[in-house]
Amino acid sequence: MAIYLQNAEFIDWKTLEFSKTDILVKEGDKEGIRFFPLGSRIPNDCTPIDCTGKYVTKAFANGHHHAYSALAMGMPAPKKPPSNFHEILKYIWWNLDKNLNKELIEISALTTAMESAKNGVSFIIDHHASPFAVEGSLETIAKAFDKVGVSHLLCYETSDRDGMDISERGLEETVSYLQEHQGLVGLHASFTVSDETFRKAIEIAGKYNSGLHIHVAEDEYDQQYNLQEYHKRVITRMKELEALQSPKTILGHCLHLNDAERKAVGDSKTWVVQNTESNLNNKVGFFNSVGLGQNIMLGTDGMHSDMLRSAKAAFFVGQNFDTIDYPSAYKRFRNVHTYLKTNGFTGDSDNNLVVLDYRPRTGFSQENFYGHFIFGLEAKHVQHVISNGKLIVKDRELLKVSEKEILAQARKLSKVLWKRMG
Repeated sequence: MAIYLQNAEFIDWKTLEFSKTDILVKEGDKEGIRFFPLGSRIPNDCTPIDCTGKYVTKAFANGHHHAYSALAMGMPAPKKPPSNFHEILKYIWWNLDKNLNKELIEISALTTAMESAKNGVSFIIDHHASPFAVEGSLETIAKAFDKVGVSHLLCYETSDRDGMDISERGLEETVSYLQEHQGLVGLHASFTVSDETFRKAIEIAGKYNSGLHIHVAEDEYDQQYNLQEYHKRVITRMKELEALQSPKTILGHCLHLNDAERKAVGDSKTWVVQNTESNLNNKVGFFNSVGLGQNIMLGTDGMHSDMLRSAKAAFFVGQNFDTIDYPSAYKRFRNVHTYLKTNGFTGDSDNNLVVLDYRPRTGFSQENFYGHFIFGLEAKHVQHVISNGKLIVKDRELLKVSEKEILAQARKLSKVLWKRMG
């Protein structure tokens, strides 16, 4: 059944033009929307929603998430406090992902999708790892996201860090998933990926018309390891392996790159995803867009599921470390839609909408939109969310799943995970 938004103040996400209109929203992952004059007769078989005093615009999307980390919030500290980034991975995140099973993967995906939806996010690009529960993990996440109503572009984070047998399983899981679904070919980071695994991943991406999704120079350790083991910097190695060819490829972080590497990335067709708050949390450095080109989007890297918050973080931190301004902050926030559309991925059509109950204390228009975007709009203003033409959040409540039941289960299973982690 279609949805009819009455008396809406529509904000075109591309032009930022404001218009008062009624909106017909059709259901389907390739459908769009139609505009009607205010007060038009509601078409038959439509669910009306009164949007008087509300703003309607395109829903949000996350360019880089880690649903597998959802149960980390509040967990006990590791027995050995990490002293650097590699130890953060070793003692926290690699310990967590090794202890995931299918049940824990599912509940992590459900809670991530729920939080995303309530924050206005209707599409997630996720990067998953569960080295001792590889088989079927992507299908488990996909079904959980679908259950909530959030679209997705998934990958399995293949890595050699747990041995070549598990690395091979990661590639097999990728192939199995790509046979039935849109997705990417995930790799952890080049310091845990051999040339052999790189080549296999690139071959799979070519066969299934996909791209890579990989962490790049998040910390200086990535560069040091590649120089020591391969006598090449990260981007030089990736370029020689022909890992920068596809416009579907996503490079996460890209903090510790020299000028030549930045130019190589900027000259390529690949996309860079910025994860400001994760970088702050891990104390790995600050994102700087110089030389990286225009293909920059935003992600949360598993820190949270609030893209408005990520945009603000990118802007404020960038005042000291980047060449970001109001328009470029918004462009990075919305670039994920361009990435998805230009690469032919489905699930992010115009019928993904968010209704904002935003009551600004000053005038709000096309002329001062950026000021409200950075200093005013927050996830708390999200009232309704429409994903692929279906209403999945109404009056801030999830419609397709029981949030209360899932959260109760998540609290129970988080204790199971923490105990498994020791």
